[in-house]
Amino acid sequence: MGNQSFQRAADAEPSNPTSHHSARLVYTGRYHLPPKMLEDDYDLQPDVLGRGASGKVYLARERATGKRCAVKSLQFKNVPEAVRQDVKREAEVFLGMDHPRIARLMDVYESENQLRLVMECMEGGELFDRVVDLGHFSEKDAADAVWQILLALNYIHSHGVVHRDVKLENFMYQKKDDDQLKLIDFGFAKVWEPKTKLAASCGTLSYVAPEVLDKSYTSQCDMWSLGVVVFILLVGYMPFDGSDSHQIALIKSGMYEMERQQWDAVSQQAKDLVRNLLVVDPTKRLTAEQALHHPWIARRDEMQAATHAVDGTVVDALCKFARASKFRRACMSVMAWSLSYEDRLSVRDAFLELDTTRKGTIKLCELKEVLENKFHVPDEEVMRIFKALDSSHESEVHYSDFLAAMASTRIALRDELLRATFKRFDTSCTGCITKGDLRQVLGDSFEGEKLDDLIKEVDANHDGEISYEEFIDYLRGGSAHDSHVEAANRVIDSELSRQQSQPDLAPVDAEASRPCKDRARASSQLSGGGSPGRSQRARTGAADALEGFSNGWAAPREAVPTP
Repeated sequence: MGNQSFQRAADAEPSNPTSHHSARLVYTGRYHLPPKMLEDDYDLQPDVLGRGASGKVYLARERATGKRCAVKSLQFKNVPEAVRQDVKREAEVFLGMDHPRIARLMDVYESENQLRLVMECMEGGELFDRVVDLGHFSEKDAADAVWQILLALNYIHSHGVVHRDVKLENFMYQKKDDDQLKLIDFGFAKVWEPKTKLAASCGTLSYVAPEVLDKSYTSQCDMWSLGVVVFILLVGYMPFDGSDSHQIALIKSGMYEMERQQWDAVSQQAKDLVRNLLVVDPTKRLTAEQALHHPWIARRDEMQAATHAVDGTVVDALCKFARASKFRRACMSVMAWSLSYEDRLSVRDAFLELDTTRKGTIKLCELKEVLENKFHVPDEEVMRIFKALDSSHESEVHYSDFLAAMASTRIALRDELLRATFKRFDTSCTGCITKGDLRQVLGDSFEGEKLDDLIKEVDANHDGEISYEEFIDYLRGGSAHDSHVEAANRVIDSELSRQQSQPDLAPVDAEASRPCKDRARASSQLSGGGSPGRSQRARTGAADALEGFSNGWAAPREAVPTP
C-alpha cells in the first residue's frame, strides 16, 4: 500500500500570514532560544525510533517527569536564510496545533545550526499496520477511525491549515491496546488562505488528489486523500494502483473499481461516503464538516454526544478556574502542555462533548448551552468562565485552555508535573523564577497586572524571586489575595441561597452542596489565578523545507525517576 512521496517543491504563491492564525497559535514557554538547550530539559537516548528525509528520530526522556518523547533534528547547515525563517515560522505555527486527535509537538529548541523538535510518543503503531494485520476493518471500527480522522481534519481546516499528506501511515494509535488515533507528520502541511490556491506537488501518489497533480488546490485535497483511506479501511485494497503513469491517469479521471466480492458486504451509507469523497471536482467533494454530518459518520458522532462526560466535577473545575488569580491560571495553562496522556484522557471526552460544532474549539454559545441548560449556571458566571478560558482573546476556547481549567481540580498536582511547570517558567535555568523569566513567558505585564505584583503574590520571603519551594507552596496551598477570598465567599453564599430555593437542582460546587462550616477552606479552593502569557505570538508562513514535522513514534513506558 505504501507508495513513494513526491519530493517537496516550493509553492508558487508567496508566504502570506493570516492575522487569524497569528492571533491564536501561541508557543510561549515552548519555543526555546539560546542559551536554553534541549539538554536542559531532556536526556537524549541512543535508541533510534525511526528515520525520515530529515534524519534520524531519537528517543529522549523528559528530566522533570521521566516521560518518553521523540526528538527530531532539522539541520540548518547550507540552508538559505529565507528557508530557515520559513521553517522557524512553521515551527511556531505547529506548536499551536492543539486538539485531542493531533499528536502534540511539545517543545522546539533553536540553535545556530539546527532546530530540534520534541514530540509526543505514540506507542500503538500506525493505522497502516493494523489494516495489514486485519485485512480490513469492520464497518463499526472503520466508522470510528474515520470519525476520529475527521475531527482532526475539521480542526486544522477551520484554523487555516492543510495537511497535504493524509494517508494510513500518518495516523498512529496512542497505545497498542486501544483505538485512539492521532494525526501526525506535518512535514508537508501548509498554512493556507481560504481565497488562495496552493501549487506545490507533494504527498503520496496513491492518495494524492487530482487537483494536486494539476498544481492548483485547496484544503479539499485532504478530503480526497481521506476518501482513499476510507476505501482501504472498508475493503483492504487501494482504489488507485499500478505504475505511476497509470495511477495518475486513473486519479485525474476519478476512475476506480469497487470489486463486487468485497463491496457487496459494505453498507450503502459507507459506499455513499466514499463516492462523495472521491469526486474529481473539489467544489463538489464533501468538506470535513459536511462529512461529519454524513449518516454513516453521524451515528458515531451521536455516540460521543451521549457520553455525558460533562458532569458536576467538570463544571466545578470551570467555576474555580474562573475565580482563580491571574498567576495561578497562568501556571495551570503552562502546566497543560506537560500533562501525561492519562491526565488528558481523563477529561478529553468532556472537551469533545462541549465542542458541539466539531471544529476543535469551544464557542461561548456551546458553553452556555451546557452550563446554563443542564447545570443552571447563571449567565454572568458563564461569561466569567469563558473570559478566563479564552486566553487568546479570539472568542473560542482551545483544548489546552480547557486542560488548564481541569488541572486546577480534576488532575492531581503530582511532584513531577509541578517540576515540569516550574522549569518552563525558569527560562534562565537558575533554579528560581526571576522577573526576567516571567517577561520571557508572559511579556512585560499579564492581563494588566505588573510582573512585580505577580512575583509578590508568590514570593513569601520577599527576595524578589520565586523559589521552587515557594512555587510549590503557592500552587498546593491555594494562596490568594483577600479580594479573591471575598469573591469566593460571595459565590458560596449565592450557591447556598440558590440551592435552598431550588432543592432539586444539582449543585455546581461540591463545597456549596453541604454546610460551609469551614468557609476559609472552601474559599481557598475557589481562589487562585490567570491565563497564560501571550507575548510571543506565532507567525504564519511557508515552510516547505520542513520534513516529517510532528511524527509520533513508538516508545516503551518507564517508571518516573525520583528527583
